[in-house]
Amino acid sequence: MTYEPLSISADAMAYQRDWVKSLRFQIEGGARYAFVNADTPHEVFHAMEMPVVVNQWWSSVIAAKQLSSHTLDRGAAMGFHDSLAKYSAMGVISALDGDPDKQPWGGLPDPAILCARQSSDDQQRLFQLYADKADAPLALLHCPAPPENLNPWWDLARDDWERLYGTERLDLMQSQIRDLIGQVEEITGRDFDHEAFGAYMEEIETQELIFEEASRMIAGAERMPVRIGEQIPNVMIPQWHRGSDWAVAHAGRFRDAVGERIEAGRAVVDDERVRMMWIGAGLWFDTRFYTAFEDEFGAVFAWSMYLPFAADGYVRRSKGDYLRALAARVVTMNEQLHQAPWANAWLVKQARDYRIDLAVVLVPEADRQSGYATNFITEDLREAGVEVVEIHADMVDARKWDGARAKADVADGIRRVLGAT
Repeated sequence: MTYEPLSISADAMAYQRDWVKSLRFQIEGGARYAFVNADTPHEVFHAMEMPVVVNQWWSSVIAAKQLSSHTLDRGAAMGFHDSLAKYSAMGVISALDGDPDKQPWGGLPDPAILCARQSSDDQQRLFQLYADKADAPLALLHCPAPPENLNPWWDLARDDWERLYGTERLDLMQSQIRDLIGQVEEITGRDFDHEAFGAYMEEIETQELIFEEASRMIAGAERMPVRIGEQIPNVMIPQWHRGSDWAVAHAGRFRDAVGERIEAGRAVVDDERVRMMWIGAGLWFDTRFYTAFEDEFGAVFAWSMYLPFAADGYVRRSKGDYLRALAARVVTMNEQLHQAPWANAWLVKQARDYRIDLAVVLVPEADRQSGYATNFITEDLREAGVEVVEIHADMVDARKWDGARAKADVADGIRRVLGAT
């Protein structure tokens, strides 16, 4: 049976394309937007009706448009060293280069404000360079280390986040969120509506719990009903617009479409023999890699971080204090995905939930933030009985990508799994 994509996948992509196109018209009409990192409190901007462009999403678009080699070569010509975390640097480099013919859809207008957490050494300098170019303010959020590392964080974070993250860290983050609100109020001329913000945060929680239902359905399915190449846009595009009417509705459509596939007994491959997980950000310049092992081996990528993290990384029950719940959402967001002991413990749990046979771990050596925990991840997954293949490559840098070698390494891993069964 030939795999047919979900019809709603095209809907999600069309929505995002139309949104980007409309952004330029909004800017030309006097609207202002924010350029932000993925692990910052987007909710503040959304609540103030200020459009948001996410740095890492913009980097993924640049890579998908096969413009990463040009952009990173231009960065080298401008004096940027090659050991930058390219997923977080490439969007900024593209903006500093400013060539509309070498940017998706002609590039972005200058933002009215930029926002980043100082979760790696280069972020404040990169964002300051862009802020200077745009003549815009830069909101930098601190990234203090926790006093202790508690697991299972994915359970504690929902209700017991005060103990998990620490009162002093949450106090700092909440204070900085209040400062950010003041900056956005000044830029937009609007007052922050705390009551409306609470209702908006409840809609986000509704959306994330819908995604949790979809994740559990996929994990429990006898065979994979939908490729991760479709899971990602159907989750991440709503996440960039989280809490909006469209995003909540699309989450429901995705869950229902997954349920229909499972009910009908439809699968990515009829003879599924090996179930794989992809650990790391998406391989944005070569997403066809995810389907390369289906026909020959009956091996399907069943898991990426985007769907299960929607609930575990975002659900923070407010207890009546929505700004504090938001602080709990962002205070350790990136670390939970990429640093030990949080990332490796969570990934072992996910591998068990999804009945994973083989984990493919992306090791972006220049991106320390994304690569810190890879040795711990590999060791813990192997101890849990999961075969592991490491691919040393970058999620957005196509210049050093050896697709043939990567496919051969994964194929060898699949053969080891099949030989052990």
